[in-house]
Amino acid sequence: MERLAQLIARSRKIIAFTGAGVSTESGIPDFRSPGGIWSKYDPEDFTIQKFVNSPEARRAFWKMSAEGALLAEAAPNPAHYAIADLHSLGKLDCVITQNIDNLHQKSGVPEERVLELHGNIRRVICLSCRNRFPLPEVLPAVRDGTEIPECRDCHGILKPDAVLFGEQLPIVTLREATRRAQKCDLFIVIGSTLMVYPAAYMPTYAVGAGAALAIINLTQTPLDHEAQVVIRGKAGEIMPGVMDYVRSRR
Repeated sequence: MERLAQLIARSRKIIAFTGAGVSTESGIPDFRSPGGIWSKYDPEDFTIQKFVNSPEARRAFWKMSAEGALLAEAAPNPAHYAIADLHSLGKLDCVITQNIDNLHQKSGVPEERVLELHGNIRRVICLSCRNRFPLPEVLPAVRDGTEIPECRDCHGILKPDAVLFGEQLPIVTLREATRRAQKCDLFIVIGSTLMVYPAAYMPTYAVGAGAALAIINLTQTPLDHEAQVVIRGKAGEIMPGVMDYVRSRR
C-alpha cells in the first residue's frame, strides 16, 4: 500500500480502471458469479437482437427492473470515495469503468471524468429518437401495470443505456478511454479480473505507452506480471489505506 502511495505521489495523470469488484462492495450483485443476475435470469433474453425483436425479452427486462434487480438503492463505498479523493487532490485524469451503476458520479467524480465502457443502467435510451431518460422516471408506469413502456416523445422502443450482449461498446467512449490510457503516467486497476474485452485492453495501452501499472484485486489477473504493484484484497479496504499514506506523504 505504501509503495502504491509513492507511485500516486509522484504521478500527475492517474487513471482508475474499475470493475465489478468495486460495485459488489456496495451490495450490487455481480452478473456472472453464483447468486448473481444471470443465476436468476436468462442472459439469452438480453442480447441486443432479441431485445429489439422480441416483446417478451423487453417485458422480461422491465419486470427485472421493476423488481429492483438492476436499480438497488446502492451507495458508494470507501473505494469509490478514495478514488474521488484522487480527483480532489488533482491527480485523477479519469475513471474508466466497466460498471454501469453510476456510483463514481455519486461519490463525487465529475460526470465528464467517468468513461463508462459498458454504459449506465440508470438511464434508458429510445432506439428511434435517441433521447435518454433516467430509469426511475420510467419505472412508475411499469409498477402501475405497463409491461413494456414506450418513449414518451416518439413511442419508440426504450432500451437500457447499457451494453447488451452482441452490442458494440460506445465507440466514442472507447476511443476516448484508449486515448487517455495512452497519455496517463499511472494506471490503477481496481476490482477487475481483466478478463472482459475490449475493456481489458486499456491497461495494456497504458503500459505500452510507458505508464506504471498497479493492480488491486482479490484474485490473479493476466497482467499481474506487468505491474509494479499488485495488492490482493478488497478495494474498499485497500484504497482508503492507500489514500491515508498519500495524505501522510503530503
